[in-house]
Amino acid sequence: MAGQNRGGMDITEHKRTFEGFVRAIINAVVIVFLVLIFLALVNA
Repeated sequence: MAGQNRGGMDITEHKRTFEGFVRAIINAVVIVFLVLIFLALVNA
C-alpha cells in the first residue's frame, strides 16, 4: 500500500475504450430505429 499514489493512473486508454463503446451503442440504436421505420413504411 505504500507505493500507491492518488490520481496517478493514466486512464486515456480507458476513456478511449469507453468512447468507442458509447459510439457503438449509439450506432446500434440508430440502426434499430431505421429498421423500425423501414418496417413501418412497408407495412410489415
